[in-house]
Amino acid sequence: MLIVNEKLRKISGALLLISTFFLSSCATYYQRNLKFQEAFSNGEIERANELLDKNEKDAEGRNRLLFLMKKGVVLQMLGQFEESNLFLEEAYIFLEDYKKNYGIEALSLLTNPSIKPYTGEDHEKVLLHYYKALNYLQLNQPQKALVECRRLNAKLNELNDKYENKKNQYKTDAFAHNLMGIAYEMDGDVNNAFIAFRNAYNAYKDSYSTHFGVAAPEQLKKDLMRTAYLNGFIEELLMYEREFGVKYDLLVKSDGELIFFWHNGLGPVKGEWSINFTIVRGQNGTATFVNEELGLNFPYIVPASHRDDPKGGLGDLKLIRVAFPKYLSRKPYFTSASLWTDSLTQYPLEKAENIEAIAYSVLKDRMLREVATSIARLAVKQASELAAREKNDDIGAIISVVNALTEKADTRNWQTLPHSISYSRIPLKAGSNPVRIKVYNPQNKEASLEEAFEFNVENGKKTFFHIYNSLDSYAPRSY
Repeated sequence: MLIVNEKLRKISGALLLISTFFLSSCATYYQRNLKFQEAFSNGEIERANELLDKNEKDAEGRNRLLFLMKKGVVLQMLGQFEESNLFLEEAYIFLEDYKKNYGIEALSLLTNPSIKPYTGEDHEKVLLHYYKALNYLQLNQPQKALVECRRLNAKLNELNDKYENKKNQYKTDAFAHNLMGIAYEMDGDVNNAFIAFRNAYNAYKDSYSTHFGVAAPEQLKKDLMRTAYLNGFIEELLMYEREFGVKYDLLVKSDGELIFFWHNGLGPVKGEWSINFTIVRGQNGTATFVNEELGLNFPYIVPASHRDDPKGGLGDLKLIRVAFPKYLSRKPYFTSASLWTDSLTQYPLEKAENIEAIAYSVLKDRMLREVATSIARLAVKQASELAAREKNDDIGAIISVVNALTEKADTRNWQTLPHSISYSRIPLKAGSNPVRIKVYNPQNKEASLEEAFEFNVENGKKTFFHIYNSLDSYAPRSY
């Protein structure tokens, strides 16, 4: 809490009014959208859709990108795949056409970054194309799905260029290559399917297992060997047999195939953390913000007019609060799932994408930029206070309080993403194919949730694509 000095007591009425105004906007983005979050996480998707439509402020304001992405997910879950892609395409166009408003950028240095239009985290810009590709696969349009996969990879390459020496961990998306391989196979192009599966396997082996805790799924290994065989790449097939320690079984013909995706839980939401900096005066008009606990220090050039000012100079300010975003995990209630056919054959749903781990990694990779921006914002705020104190100490005191109250992190993020994605591929026979999903919580020996589906292979339709969402998650918390 701020300590109110004698000067502030003289203008306590004004400070109370200012405090009330700014503290009312201190809630995080998640808290401000709690009704929608509750409806969505409870599986009340129609209700969530209605709440989105009523939120005209987000639909046209600085949170428009988030509105479009949330709308795209909600409509997909309602089975409205074409309508979903209309909103997701709008989100893509928004990102492609977005130009910085330098007036808003400057104003954000006097307040906080949440007044700017939200332009997404790196993985959110990538997963936008994943959702579009899913819709096209549901509509049995694999060529359009491939366009989105290519857009996805192009976006990743563009994002990688932002990082010096490309030190970011999220350089490639293994699961996106896997999805591309599936789309190529659906389109009858086994050569490019093999290349995509190989790229996916290499990405899992080179980075995903280390950075995101996800190894190459066994299904991917089978797909890689199968497409190597179908292309006549015998040397590659033998190499993968040795690497995987298995012998490839010759093709077993089936009348159809089910590709089943499981979106489990909910991705993290953003909260806020803050640190206090002690200001250490140096020579030649410099000051250094120091936080010994975190080992952080940042230099700041004191304005010439205040270097020797004993009254209101920067050196009189001992502790200053700076706020940064952090993720709060929404741990999924379920930890594993499997599919069962009528012949009691079990097909495990293997984790292929850990969105939560990727989100944490992306935020960590850009944290140096975040810290630099926050320090710049702090410097501008302090300069505005010092300039005001030159003319009137009381006004300077008000600005000091306003600066503290407006200091907050940007807590916006795409909060309808799943925690993780798992998948399986099942051969189907002609006619009716009953399939059950069993979802497990480690505290229960038996399945916590079961649901039945039926897929009919007839009239030329052989490939079925299905997405199952289990949204059950624990409340957001830090770990």
